[in-house]
Amino acid sequence: QVQLGESGGGSVQPGGSLRLSCVVSGYIYRSKCMGWFRQVPGKEREGVAAIYTGEGTSHYADSVKGRFTISQDNAKNTAHLQMNSLEPEDTGVYYCWAAPPPPQEAADFGVTWCWARMETFNDMDYWANGTLVTISS
Repeated sequence: QVQLGESGGGSVQPGGSLRLSCVVSGYIYRSKCMGWFRQVPGKEREGVAAIYTGEGTSHYADSVKGRFTISQDNAKNTAHLQMNSLEPEDTGVYYCWAAPPPPQEAADFGVTWCWARMETFNDMDYWANGTLVTISS
């Protein structure tokens, strides 16, 4: 059974930093898509960052580029989201996500495929329970 264990949320002041971590267990794929999306009450879910662990390539929402960094630790089946220069608009519940790797024949093979996949919220994918991130002075 696939499980995602997420940690690292919390509350910081604007300009502060937080680091989220997500451990995947029980997944048969060595390479996989991983990422985070966030949910703010009253707004649509928003993809934040994705990584294709087979290549280590990443993709970010425009709203977080230059401030957030997603990384991987393949030995630990873990992804991290380092969030710097946090803004009140970053407040929300952050959900870690994992999905199978892109099919070899995919025209957009790689993290582009992963990003598109994350935004479909496919029922065959996996999500953590979410962690609250609050940015407030």
